[in-house]
Amino acid sequence: MHRSLAIFAGLILTGIGLSLSPSATPRAAETPSEIKGAFRLPEKNGWTFVHLQGTPHEIGFQNGYLLAPEIADALKVVQLEATHDSKKDWAFFRDAAQNMMWPHIEQEYRDELQGISDGATAHGVKIDLWDVVALNAAEEWSYYVKYYDKQHGIQTASLGVPEHCSAFVATGSYTKDGKAVIAHNNWTGYLDGERWTIIYDITPAMGKRMLMDGLPGVIHSADDFVTNSAGITITETTIGHFSGYDPAAIPEFVRARKAAQYSASIDDFARIMKDGNNGGYANTWLIADINRNEIGRLELGLTNVTLEKKTDGYFVGSNFPINESLIKEETDFDPKDMSQSATARHVRWEQLMAQNKGKIDVAAAQRFLADHYDTYEKKEDADERTLDGHIDLSPRGSGDWMPPYGIAGAVQNKAADAAMIGKISFTAAAGHACGKDFKAAKHLQAHPEFDWQKDLQRNMDAHPWTSFSVTN
Repeated sequence: MHRSLAIFAGLILTGIGLSLSPSATPRAAETPSEIKGAFRLPEKNGWTFVHLQGTPHEIGFQNGYLLAPEIADALKVVQLEATHDSKKDWAFFRDAAQNMMWPHIEQEYRDELQGISDGATAHGVKIDLWDVVALNAAEEWSYYVKYYDKQHGIQTASLGVPEHCSAFVATGSYTKDGKAVIAHNNWTGYLDGERWTIIYDITPAMGKRMLMDGLPGVIHSADDFVTNSAGITITETTIGHFSGYDPAAIPEFVRARKAAQYSASIDDFARIMKDGNNGGYANTWLIADINRNEIGRLELGLTNVTLEKKTDGYFVGSNFPINESLIKEETDFDPKDMSQSATARHVRWEQLMAQNKGKIDVAAAQRFLADHYDTYEKKEDADERTLDGHIDLSPRGSGDWMPPYGIAGAVQNKAADAAMIGKISFTAAAGHACGKDFKAAKHLQAHPEFDWQKDLQRNMDAHPWTSFSVTN
């Protein structure tokens, strides 16, 4: 898929809305030297594919330059969600990014973060370094705010740790060919989920090549689904009802990116994620290693950490914590409450794994992510208790399972098998896997309490499954 830089420059500039005549191609002098080898392809079934390569600063610059308008838009969303929810202004988060997080970010990722700011600014979208760091830390702010407020004797606003995502990984006797299959859907607010549609192909000067989904302007996936050139694929679901944070440790978004970039085994991944663990965005990580035909689950609390590995079996994720000590010491989760989302989805995963033993492949994974069976009601009913989450369709309204910043659900999906992972590829579906569209106007009319989102809320249409792979 390599083409001349001039042709790609035309695609890049046209794709981000600058005015060019159909036959025009910009002179080489008009394109920053840092962009060499990078490109952006036209939108495909809701996704925007970008290829980034080079040194950390070059990769960041390319990210910022190619996705400048999308980054500006995503930053508005993150600012709105963070400030509305916490009752703190954006300066609070910028200050935390600079004074709490920055001292614990190693130089490689400092350079990439600075590059994002430089690239966006070069393309006319002026955002500074602390905006970029705060954007990358979006998933960690709810943990930090709870910690900060407790330390300062402040009654925490309604900022909770929302439950995100449904996922599984399986191998051996559970899959059709005996090799690994892994899949994940991202649960988040529709406001940011509508923008979670970038496919990054990253070839760094050091470490492994990566293919991942993500928000515009991030150095990590953030939701997370990443496959690398060492045959490792990584995903996760958040640990429900979790509390705990260490501001003197390494931000989660840095460790997640480093683990994706430098892991060649499940043990590598666990070691990197545990080193400097700050408790931010505490997740149950699911990992597939196709070289060993091994799968793993790393339940990464702040003080309770459990790693399990298998060459035959499965692990599932639905925000349902596993380790009894973690549940008792770091959450207020009630695993006996069968009506809550995490528990109901955990039961459904167990059912599907048993029912499909020996038959699981990518097609089955795609069906699982579109599943609407509510195990509490014991019937088909798209709601917050189904693997394909439709919190907007639940009659129960807001709850602990719902992000306090607005209606949410499963906003996009990814799946891969060992053959795909070996080629650094996966399939992805933007929007609900079941095919249901989310219409912003209809939603806001039914839920006027979310009127504060109206200037940024937009439709989230469902798109077909589409294959993506790295370029040659």
